[in-house]
Amino acid sequence: MPTAQNSDISPNVPVSTRWLVIQEAKLQLWLAGPLIAVSLLQYSLQVTAVMFVGHLGELELSSASMASSFANVTGFSVLLGMGSALETLCGQAYGAKQYRMLGVHMQKAMLILLAVSIPLSLVWFYTSNILMALHQDHEISAAAGTFNRWMIPSLFAFSLLQCLNRFLQTQNNVFPMMITSGVTALLHVGVCWGLIFKSGLRNKGAALAISISHWLNVVLVASYVLFSPTCRKTWTGFSKQALHDIFSFVKLAISSAVMLCLEYWCFEMVVLLSGLLPNPKLETSVLSISLNTCWMVYTISVGLGSAISTRVSNELGAGRPQGAKLALRVMTVMALLEGAAIAIATVLIRHVWGKLYSNEHQVIKYVAKMMLLLAVSDFLDGFQCVLSGAARGCGWQNLCVAINLIAYYAVGIPTAVVFAFVLHIGGMGLWMGVICGLVVQLTALVVVNLRTDWNKEATKAANRVQNTTSVIDSTTYVI
Repeated sequence: MPTAQNSDISPNVPVSTRWLVIQEAKLQLWLAGPLIAVSLLQYSLQVTAVMFVGHLGELELSSASMASSFANVTGFSVLLGMGSALETLCGQAYGAKQYRMLGVHMQKAMLILLAVSIPLSLVWFYTSNILMALHQDHEISAAAGTFNRWMIPSLFAFSLLQCLNRFLQTQNNVFPMMITSGVTALLHVGVCWGLIFKSGLRNKGAALAISISHWLNVVLVASYVLFSPTCRKTWTGFSKQALHDIFSFVKLAISSAVMLCLEYWCFEMVVLLSGLLPNPKLETSVLSISLNTCWMVYTISVGLGSAISTRVSNELGAGRPQGAKLALRVMTVMALLEGAAIAIATVLIRHVWGKLYSNEHQVIKYVAKMMLLLAVSDFLDGFQCVLSGAARGCGWQNLCVAINLIAYYAVGIPTAVVFAFVLHIGGMGLWMGVICGLVVQLTALVVVNLRTDWNKEATKAANRVQNTTSVIDSTTYVI
């Protein structure tokens, strides 16, 4: 293999290897940039609404934050996880050039996620009763229940949006997603301002604004898929074939949802546990602000994770195991750099961040302390999110379920309870427990990835695509 002759390249490094790394990095940045923007912009809908509500008063902030946490636990995280099954199926099908299968998989996912949204909406309807049964503050619980009832329409929009986004993401068509999300987020600010302050709906207006904006995003993305020539090969019309082999998709979707929810629920449980601490309004407000901040930063990691999931699934589907391995190595370096930058930024802005959410001096001061712990968790989260994304690209959801269960529920939550209620460290103790869970999860994922036989993974991907296509081809395709 030839070696480099340029002075800026080490003579001991083959030109082709360096060139491959550079090309892979360029491709991943091209994918990750828009995906990070999409993740951040879509999550900003919820954050923006809570920020507006926070200026109505402490009760309004506490209830909206509690409602948002409950909604994430019982609704959004479930649908987000189930939708991520498309990263495996659509990503590997696209790599194998089975383009028609992407549209079939998306339709199947839409049907299943919409069906799941019905029982989830009933859970949201009884939010206040559930929170009170969990011994949360009655005043906060009642207001949170009202908030979530007004946000129920967003569940169905979110279901469709996850499927549409994964459909475009896995075929590397990410810029339309970024544009539609940007338009929606921009209009959302005006919708929030009008419904919260001008209509007199107050916190109910914030929930309604979230629902309206999600549906607007769905309309914009769906219009692109239906009418854009770039989706002509992957979207060939509605088909009865989406009704076939639903059970196989449901199994993978459930594993994907449990994998994600075990992690999400641990973080959200911190907010619920904070309601049992002394001065629950202060603790709940600060932990909710911390969690919202964590999820906001997490959107960057989600973008990186989605990018590596797409690259790994595409490469395995195309029968290029070494390409998948290289992609993961390049993204790992990018994740470490991103995590370090975010951690530094978190520390630098810790004294002003709380002012965006509240005018209360006590809240602002407490948030500044929590940001130091957030810096640590943000760094760890960035790395583990990339490894989890690679796992989705390979189809390792069942293995990740076991890892997350042990990390967060055998280590994270018990440690958090000890720190907060036995050692009396309070809300900061709860977050320290979460960090312990993150360390265990990250360690396990590193070990799994180091021991991976990528040739076997490529063979598994080929078999998965072939089996799915065989089932579809055995039926009549109907447009």
